[in-house]
This record gives sequence, C-alpha cells and structure tokens, in this order.
Amino acid sequence: MTSQGQEVTQAPPPEEAPAGGGTPGAWRKYALAAGFLAPAAFFLLVWIVYPTVMTVIRSFYDRPGDSFVGLANYETLFTEERLLTAIRNSALWIFIVPALVTAIGLIFAVLTERVRWAVAFKTAVFMPMAISAFAAGVLWRIMYIQDPERGALNAGISAVRDVVRTPGPLTTATPSTEDLTGDVQQGFELDQDVSPGDTALLGLTAIRAPEIPEDAEQAVRPEAMQGGITGVVWRDFSPGGESEPGRIDEGELGLPGVVVELRDEGGGVVERTEAAADGTFAFEDVDDGTYRLAVGANTFYQPFGGVSWLGPRLVTPSIMIAYIWIWAGFAMVIIAAGLAAISREVLEAARTDGATEWQVFRRITVPMLAPVLTVVFITMLINVIKVFDIVLAIAPGSAVNQANVIALAMWREGFSGVNDFGVASAVAVFLFLLVIPILAINIRRFRREV
Repeated sequence: MTSQGQEVTQAPPPEEAPAGGGTPGAWRKYALAAGFLAPAAFFLLVWIVYPTVMTVIRSFYDRPGDSFVGLANYETLFTEERLLTAIRNSALWIFIVPALVTAIGLIFAVLTERVRWAVAFKTAVFMPMAISAFAAGVLWRIMYIQDPERGALNAGISAVRDVVRTPGPLTTATPSTEDLTGDVQQGFELDQDVSPGDTALLGLTAIRAPEIPEDAEQAVRPEAMQGGITGVVWRDFSPGGESEPGRIDEGELGLPGVVVELRDEGGGVVERTEAAADGTFAFEDVDDGTYRLAVGANTFYQPFGGVSWLGPRLVTPSIMIAYIWIWAGFAMVIIAAGLAAISREVLEAARTDGATEWQVFRRITVPMLAPVLTVVFITMLINVIKVFDIVLAIAPGSAVNQANVIALAMWREGFSGVNDFGVASAVAVFLFLLVIPILAINIRRFRREV
C-alpha cells in the first residue's frame, strides 16, 4: 500500500520482535526475591521453627532428657492437680475476659462521644497501656493488700462501712460479775429485773486501756430517780490497785458512749440511751412494770479486717479485674476509631424514624461495628491464652497454685526450681495447639475482608 508515493511495509509479527535488553530472566527475579527474604527466613528458622520442633521433640522425653517416655508428660498434664487448675483457670480467662474487655471498650467508646471531656477520659483509660503488665500487677498487688491501713480497696470499703454503721466505743469486753450474761454479738443483759426507782450497776472488764474514751471520768453511782431507772456502766478494773468486782472503786472510769438498752419482759427494746462521761445513764418517765437492762451489741465495734482479695477464693477474679483495667483502654480506642467511621446519616435516619437510643445502639451501631469488635475480641482471646506476667506479679506465694494459668505453669515447671523440662515442653505444645485454631480463624477473616 502506498501513500503519497511511499510504500508502507507490514509490521513484523510479535514473536519476531527483538527482546528488550533490560528485562531480567525468571531465575534472576527469584534470586532477587530470595536475597531479600533470606535474612528474615534465617531468623525465622533460628528463632521460631527450630525451637518449635525441638520443644515438640523434648516433650516426649523425661526430666533430664535422656529417656524417651512417649505421652507420659502429656498424661501428667491432664492428671496433676496443679496443672489441671491451670487449665481450668485458663478456660475461665478465655470465656470471661475477652468478652468483658470488648463490652467495656464498646460502652466507653459510645459514651465518650457524648461528653465534652472525651479526650481526657480516653487518655486516662488508655494510660495503663503505657506501663508493663508486670508493673501494673505490682500496683494492684499493693491495692489488694488485706490490711485496710495499707490496701487501698479495703481502706475504701472500711470508710464506707464506718459511714453506714457508726463505730462503737469498744471492740470487746466481758462482764465483771455473773449478773451480766451474753456476748459482744448479742450484748450483755442484766439478769435482775428492774423497775422505776431502781439503780443498776453494769460492770465490764477485759477492756484495753487505749479503747477507753479520752473524756472518761471517775465512775460514780447515780442516785435513784422517781419514775425512772438509773445506772452506771464502767470499767470494773483499777490498774495498780485492789478492786472488788461489782463495786465502784477509786480509779475506775466510766465508759461514755456505751449504748444501754431498756428491754421489756419479752426482750424487745423499749428505749436506748448512751452513758455519760462518768458512765451514768438514766431512763426517765418509765411506765410501771419490770424491765431488763442491757449493754447493746452496737457498743462493740469489730474492726474491719479487710477482704482477702488475694486469698485462694478471690485471687483469680482479682487478677482478671486488674487485667481488664489494663486492656479496656486498648479496646475503647480501637472501637472508637471504628465508631468514627460509621455514617452519621444512618444513625440520624434511624432516630428520625422513631428509634430509641437503645434500638439505635443494638440494631445499627453494634452490627456496623461487628468487624471491629471481632478484631478486639480475637486479639484479647490470643492475649489471655498466653497471659503470664500479671499473674506472676499479683498472685502471692500462698495462692499462686489457685491462680495458676497455662503459660505460668509452663514457666513454673521448667524454670522455677522444678526443672522438669519434659512436662514444661508438653505444656508449651498444648499452649501452641490452643493458639492455632484462633490464628486460623483470624487468617480466614483477613482473607474474607480482602
């Protein structure tokens, strides 16, 4: 074909076109990729693959590693009580902690959208993530101390208890004569009947000197009152002198603040009063009849000994609370980021259609946050399976067996004096097998999202 006198030749077929000189061959591409991957593959082999294989092999040998014992170490794993406790505790961690962390993070993320000080709140909640779990465990170990004078939690409980129930002036006492019977739980009752115009003596002993109120004065016997009942309650003991039980001697002090009850024949309380500084008390304008006098049980205040948070029964829930405190901020931040990506038009449309805030939250917000909630839940699931440091930091030696978990059991069997590396390896393999299904679920979720 010609155009303006020039002939145009046909283009050569593609297979005959000369190859570009800059394109590397297939082997060069593979060699380049292998060169980049070789360092990572080397460290992966040294630090991951080799230890994993050797741990599996070691789990079939005895404590020194000389004799092949087959599945004996795995049998020990499922028969020894200390290891069974670790498995049970790990199951509790798996079923409780991830769900609670996710739920608390969701609540915090939703609520902080409605307050002006959201940034400060998120900073405070997320702050525990800035410290190590071991350091956080040390802080909570101090807070959980049973002595209310040292442990923050028990100090708070003691303060609330004192507000609800006014402390009495004494912690304990015993009657000085046989006329008074009873105990500090029910009070001490005078066996003799009293009537208007009578005077009663209520002597108590076995009272520590520091418990005597500072305003206590020399005890005196009050005069009889026409139409009323009088008496005195005092410490029937004279330090350094001779004292006769049931008699008010020099140096014996009254017990101000002691609650005295006037009871009817059936034991019901007719009236209450408190003793004065010299121990005297009086019930005026009492109806004719016979009564009983008693030192009320609320006179005696048993000091709050504190809750044994780190005792065998509460140690695992206590550690879980500390762990949730650490990770709630992480869950809140991740969920808040997902919440910020939700279209506000959808939420406003639901509210316009008459949906309540609870309906919007349950039927729109939560379903749209499902992928984010799944990420947080699975992340926490993997973390609690291998939880170790916070348990080691919080659990005292007396309760560590009750707080044991799988990862801690592995360390204790292999490195805390037992030195049974066969059983420790079996525990490590069991822990590895527990993590694999969760990792597989996570990988499948990643592929679906891609």
